[in-house]
Amino acid sequence: MRHGNKVNSLGRKYGHRKALLSNLAVALVTHKRIRTTSAKAKALRSFVEPIINRSKTNTTHSRRMAFRYLQDKTAVAELFDDIATKVAARPGGYTRILKIGTRSGDAAEMVYIELVDYNEGMQKDAKKKVRRSSRRSRKGGAADGADAGPAAEKASAAKAPKAPKAAAPKQAPKSEEPAADAGESTETAE
Repeated sequence: MRHGNKVNSLGRKYGHRKALLSNLAVALVTHKRIRTTSAKAKALRSFVEPIINRSKTNTTHSRRMAFRYLQDKTAVAELFDDIATKVAARPGGYTRILKIGTRSGDAAEMVYIELVDYNEGMQKDAKKKVRRSSRRSRKGGAADGADAGPAAEKASAAKAPKAPKAAAPKQAPKSEEPAADAGESTETAE
């Protein structure tokens, strides 16, 4: 019986589960986004977020504790140098899980787990959301058409099509005299 055991064993014994989460965490730190099953992503989130939180304090002890879990020097270096500077102001919630559907072989729910500060597309979408005014006219101009005034006249004058420019006079045809000097030729024979 499981009596209060809240850890998802993922169908593996302790050593195998520990190695799996370590490898997933290294992949997440190096690639910033990985594709895995929903159960593994949820287990990985609780495994990697304390490590990322520890990376905010760049001490030898913190690096050794991170290496204890990750077992990869390059991942630890990237975690403390690159990732820690980006998440320094964030109080928590360093990862995001995005559902992408089911796997065709066994219908397991597949997800992307990614570091929040590294998804540029999501950050651009958050910046684009601007609250619009709830009152708009049908014409797309000011809400009240009555107080359009002289500003509207200037805008309509600016939008009016301009008259076409007069065509430039045609030049006389060039004479067909050969170039006097061979050095003035436009072609170079190199």
